Amino acid sequence: HGMGAVVNGMSLSHLRAYGSTFFVFLDYMRPPVRLSSLMELGSVWVFTHDSIGVGEDGPTHQPIEQLAMLRATPGIDTIRPGDANEVAAAWRALMTDGRHPTALVLSRQPMPTLDRSTYASADGVAKGAYVLAGSDDPQVILIASGSEVSLVTKAYEQLKAEGIAARVVSMPSWFRFELQDQAYRESVLPSGVTARLAVEMGGEMGWDRYVGPKGATITMSTFGASAPLAGLQDKYGFTVENVVAKAKALLAK
Repeated sequence: HGMGAVVNGMSLSHLRAYGSTFFVFLDYMRPPVRLSSLMELGSVWVFTHDSIGVGEDGPTHQPIEQLAMLRATPGIDTIRPGDANEVAAAWRALMTDGRHPTALVLSRQPMPTLDRSTYASADGVAKGAYVLAGSDDPQVILIASGSEVSLVTKAYEQLKAEGIAARVVSMPSWFRFELQDQAYRESVLPSGVTARLAVEMGGEMGWDRYVGPKGATITMSTFGASAPLAGLQDKYGFTVENVVAKAKALLAK
């Protein structure tokens, strides 16, 4: 709480100040984070250890509901980047906006850096969501943020190998995506494609806006557990095999 108040005070001088802590401890600094939006400050909140990827520390240190809390707060740009390229793009984007605070939500576990000569440029982060890979005429759309982007990318490659036209949408910022015009949003998530699967190691709340009534999610509906990351991914369904199976199930409806 004290750290957050200091960051806001520094931001009042038009310095781009930031503070950083584990994501679960957002609960302890909620008042200054909320006030940064009320006061239209450019405070930057860097949260790490953003999911069950925390692993053996267990459910007391594994954020579940915190993403939904931030996204529900008016005026805060919550960005959950999918790799190092998206982190850099997020910093470039937030530095152009001094009226809204930004929460950068980062992982604890190592994440692969996607080959941008194969996949789309991370510049799309500035628009909140963008087509990372896939068909211009997809049968199914895989949507993810943060560490799950690389997961759904692997699932996409498997679906592609099986002849299924899929699309990967990286959606690091709902806030920014909602600021885009209807034509851009439609180009990313075409309304004619109702088979949509959102994958995120956080609570499900809010994803229905993007997957629609015929879509599905792989999210967290309970608190986590104390175990190595690989075991937790298996337990809660964050595996390539499960993403592929869920995508195929949507197509079979």
